[in-house]
Amino acid sequence: MTDLTPYPHLAVIAQPADLHGLTRRQLHEVCKEIRQAILDNVSKTGGHFASNLGTVELTVALYATFRIPPDRVCWDTGHQAYPHKMLTGRLGRFDTLRKHRGISGFLRMTESEHDHWGAGHAGTALSAALGYAVARDRRGTNERVVGIAGDAAMTAGMCWEALNNAAQLNTDITVVLNDNKMSIAENVGSLTHHFARLRSRPWFQAAELRAKKVVERLPKPMVRAAAGLKHGVTHYFAPEEIGAIFEELGFDYLGPIDGHNLDVMLDVFANVRELAGPVFVHAITVKGKGYEVAEHDARKWHGVTPFDPDKCELVSAGGPVTYTKAFGETILELAREDPAIMAITAAMPDGTGLTKMSKELPEQFFDVGIAEQHAVTFAAGLAAGGLKPACAIYSTFLQRAFDQVVHDVAIQNLPVRFFMDRAGFAGADGATHHGAFDIGYLMMIPNFVLMAPRDTTELCEMVRFVMQYDNGPIAVRYPRGAADTGLPENRSRIRFGEAETLRRGSDVGLIGIGTTVAVCHHAAEALADKGIEAEVLNARFAKPLDAETILALARKTGRLIVAEENTAPGGFAEAVIRLLRETGLGNVPVEALTIPDRFVEQGSQDDLRQEVGLTPENIADRALSIVKPAHGAGRRVSAAKR
Repeated sequence: MTDLTPYPHLAVIAQPADLHGLTRRQLHEVCKEIRQAILDNVSKTGGHFASNLGTVELTVALYATFRIPPDRVCWDTGHQAYPHKMLTGRLGRFDTLRKHRGISGFLRMTESEHDHWGAGHAGTALSAALGYAVARDRRGTNERVVGIAGDAAMTAGMCWEALNNAAQLNTDITVVLNDNKMSIAENVGSLTHHFARLRSRPWFQAAELRAKKVVERLPKPMVRAAAGLKHGVTHYFAPEEIGAIFEELGFDYLGPIDGHNLDVMLDVFANVRELAGPVFVHAITVKGKGYEVAEHDARKWHGVTPFDPDKCELVSAGGPVTYTKAFGETILELAREDPAIMAITAAMPDGTGLTKMSKELPEQFFDVGIAEQHAVTFAAGLAAGGLKPACAIYSTFLQRAFDQVVHDVAIQNLPVRFFMDRAGFAGADGATHHGAFDIGYLMMIPNFVLMAPRDTTELCEMVRFVMQYDNGPIAVRYPRGAADTGLPENRSRIRFGEAETLRRGSDVGLIGIGTTVAVCHHAAEALADKGIEAEVLNARFAKPLDAETILALARKTGRLIVAEENTAPGGFAEAVIRLLRETGLGNVPVEALTIPDRFVEQGSQDDLRQEVGLTPENIADRALSIVKPAHGAGRRVSAAKR
């Protein structure tokens, strides 16, 4: 339970309505306490830091003026909504943030009645808010609906589709743009440059007139807001036409407004709530506001591990090389030698390991913003044009471009190379970020090849293999973090469609792919102590299957256990079972250990693997249950010989 003593004003806020009785002075104190609570808690739990420091005043002002409920607020990218969580009854549980069985780091409709939209992926809030607004109109009720886009969600195409549709429907909806000029890395794209150019053009005289005209359209006098709007406009050197895009779409545009000026924000939102039709509020905020080092380097402080808030230093990640770093180093090494290699990411150069390449070989690197669909089709175009695209997108985010993967890449059999980080359990980010489906959704697509490495050394070899493969689309999935270092170092060369035997045995076959190879290997070691000889197979390829090796193992042992960090439907284990059935070995018993057919919440990767049974102990227990006790008591297992 979080100690609430340091937050006397915030501690008594259980729902947004509790803000309505506070004076402005008290609301300022609430803002200070929220900012302190973010620092106190996230420095202990880790989580999204800079983005939440930037939304404090905006959130307090909105919730102190709108009536929630019945009014509804849909947040985009929930990693900017910690202040929202603290104002909706979850401050006391913030010490459980992103922990196993704790509160989510994002918004979850099942976690709170105030989480009106489950925001895990960017670009969805405005469409959802419009849906709420139309549902309200059909029901004949009068609650207000707000959609908050920010942290570069406006680079997502869905936002513009929603804005276009909202203006067409001409319903009452408020869109708030939290404009901090950042996503996780710096914003990219012509829209970002357009805003930057507009902010840089001085027009101090016109600013005052613009602010006056805006205020005159509001239903209540707003002296303070008029001054604040003028200050917001002139302070950021924004020109009159900054709202032209949104006004042309049919919105009443208000701004730019200083998103950290609480008094101005309170006045603006109080009046906006009374306006009819589509309204667009443009708030300028600073990512990392109030914590100096985060303001100066919001990219570094976007998502943090636990840190010492007094020293203002993030702990350097030590230990084994991560899969992300191994990929980044290898693709850079290959790109230095081959100018045809082009690396593509969707607003995640740090998370995909491509930051170093972006600086060293900028002409071979493309960050397309939060636009996975475009990233995939852009990569397909590069491939069709004779280049070698390496499309690095998290497994969970590649789901957003499934149509493009099928139609623009696979049907045309273009050699796009996909590198899917965060495959399997992503850890503390929870259900929205686990890569639990990629084996299933890629294996079913014709022309696709799908691989998974047992460790970082094998990943480097797979990257080299993949970049030489030009017969069609190919993908490699790999997890977050570092690899298990307890595997034998005897390795075989990667050959197309071939698995690797790590350990010989005759009593049971253990087949792993990716992270589960190490799990199977450790289970085999435990079984050896009980006299059970288990043969361990590193599948390497989910598609195509190494049918010859798998069938030989089934005939040899008469029983198989297949483990994968992916859901069962359409997965690797199902493919193995189908192979046995189609080749007359359907009577061979197969135990499939997978992620269950449900959404798994957040927690450490080890906690989640324990929860679903993807552990050496569980595999060993399963093996013991299907192997007759009479099998070779006391016999030991030797490593496979090359």
